[in-house]
Amino acid sequence: MTQTASAWLQDTTRAWIPSSTQFDGARRHRTEIENKLDAKLGVYRMFEIGSLRHGTGIRSYSDADYLVSLKGTKPESPWTALNNVKSALQERFPFTTVVVRRPAVVCRFADGDVEVVPGYITDSGYSIPDPTGGWMKTHPDDHNTWVNTVNKKFDGAAKKLARQVKIWKYQRNVPVSSCYLEMRAAKHIDGESSYSAVWDLHAALKKMHDAELAAMNDPTGLGSRFTATSSDSTRTDALSKLDTAVSRARKAKEYDAAGDSVNAIAQLKLLLGV
Repeated sequence: MTQTASAWLQDTTRAWIPSSTQFDGARRHRTEIENKLDAKLGVYRMFEIGSLRHGTGIRSYSDADYLVSLKGTKPESPWTALNNVKSALQERFPFTTVVVRRPAVVCRFADGDVEVVPGYITDSGYSIPDPTGGWMKTHPDDHNTWVNTVNKKFDGAAKKLARQVKIWKYQRNVPVSSCYLEMRAAKHIDGESSYSAVWDLHAALKKMHDAELAAMNDPTGLGSRFTATSSDSTRTDALSKLDTAVSRARKAKEYDAAGDSVNAIAQLKLLLGV
């Protein structure tokens, strides 16, 4: 019997879940990173953020992301904080490539990249570098709680959908923020009364397309807006690829509704690049 498009999509989503050991190397570097930054700059705490913590990482692609809460006064320019962190980490790991990729400093270890986002305590959250310039407010603990709450609907649909759009991002080299995709996916599921994997993948992509990848309000109401891209040029590229994705997702949905699983799956394969 031919596999349904929905079953194929769910199987594919599971196949892209990172192995239990993918982040082991990165986690081994954590203590060294934190100790060096504490000695050099002063650290309140350093903790996991992003897909590593949310459980929406993609096999072979997702990095280990950490937010380091720095002591002292927040500098006027985020570049100062980023360059200070980069300098300290390059000193600690002289044979490792260390680069700034806003909002983080990336250490390209042989066993996996580690991204370190500098932050300063503000209210109940943190000020971190904004990918588009300046500082932005973030509340990672509250964001994680919100995503987990939404994910309780429909047996984890929010994280399944987030992982699907991230597969598309990485496999199709789409220059759009993983955090933005995750929050958009969860926001979509939060507003739905039912869940159908193929239908909701199309609906979520179309919503982003109709919004032209506009910045998204923080669903918790606490932090700054989530931006999709870091520049006009990357936004143009991302929108072009999103246009193609919506078309393929629509065709997959239509074939699936007509009971044509073979062509529905073929369109999903084109969409996700798998």
